[in-house]
Amino acid sequence: MKIILVLLDGLGDRACKEFDHRTPLQAASKPNLDRIASLGSNGLFHAASPGICLPSETAHYLMFGYGLHEFPGRGLLEGVGYRIPFEDPDVLSLAHFSSVRWEENVPVLTHSRRDIGGDASELKRLYACIADYASKGVRLRLHQTHFNDAVLVMSGDVSPFVCDPDPMIIGRPMAEILPLEGNPEPDKAARTARVLTDYLSYCHGILENHDINCRRRDRGQAPANFLAVQRCGRRIRHGLFRERWDLSALLVGSGAVYEGLAHELGMDVVRMKDGKDAGKDLRERIDVALEDEVHDFIHVHTKVPDEAAHTGDPVKKLKAVESLDQGLDRLVRALDEREDLLVAVTSDHSTASVSGLIHSGEPVPAAIVGPKVRRDRVSVFDEVSAAAGCLGFLR
Repeated sequence: MKIILVLLDGLGDRACKEFDHRTPLQAASKPNLDRIASLGSNGLFHAASPGICLPSETAHYLMFGYGLHEFPGRGLLEGVGYRIPFEDPDVLSLAHFSSVRWEENVPVLTHSRRDIGGDASELKRLYACIADYASKGVRLRLHQTHFNDAVLVMSGDVSPFVCDPDPMIIGRPMAEILPLEGNPEPDKAARTARVLTDYLSYCHGILENHDINCRRRDRGQAPANFLAVQRCGRRIRHGLFRERWDLSALLVGSGAVYEGLAHELGMDVVRMKDGKDAGKDLRERIDVALEDEVHDFIHVHTKVPDEAAHTGDPVKKLKAVESLDQGLDRLVRALDEREDLLVAVTSDHSTASVSGLIHSGEPVPAAIVGPKVRRDRVSVFDEVSAAAGCLGFLR
């Protein structure tokens, strides 16, 4: 029996006035998802507890049967995915340029990561000029990964147990970097917080009046004058997926964080490119899963619903769902024709199309289909219909 998990990232949503108080998933035309619902068992799923807003990477660890104490941090996963060299004791964090203004000696966020556009070569030069730093026996190396994204590697007597300074909301002040309360290595965490604070101050001193930022201001662009860091992590040695579940596993998807996640869990990876046609991309990923003859468990991932929701346009998310649904046609056909497939379709979390939240805490629909799986009376795949299914509420 081959297990295929199709994960539609950020699929869940909230009721939208545009759709007569239905979610984009409820309002979308999705015959293939509805067919999958009609072929098996349905329910609602949350990777932790309802109301908790989970990042994708944390939700994946929980979905795959790992505890929060085994999660190594987003910075670590992206560092692995981008193949950045580091040692196991190092601490890795995400980093990106933001723009701040000073109010009473406090830096206040005016432009976040996505707002820093412009010329790629200019950002590359800015990253290069703050790439190395050392203080108090700690060395920091900044690796630009893509346009306005980077991974910061901290080596020495360091700890991941520090808070994130980036508020991620325009108009909020950058937070003071402090050790997390009750952390298991308070001395290391305190040192890491001090060094990070000094480093960000050093970076701002270089960036604020850099000739590139002066030209950006002249062109009416936001200056990339502050380096924001977040999601520190360090490698955690835990049982690999095969050791834990006795299943050989493959992840099919795109994005460095998912490649890093697969590596840390001992999964093989087929990394796909994201094209302009979401349905075509998903169909190609499902073809890889259907044709694979080596692995017991195959995780097929697409980030499209989450990215559509982050635009703040529910209509874009509806169209993303409809495109992805077209990409499920061969999977539905295979379920009708083959007796060796156990298929689950769900999401990692909800991403509200219109909300001040990055992710929201509502559960998502889940359907499981296979030759001996019970068939309930649910025939529509969405956040409300799934609640009537025989699986109930899954965690």
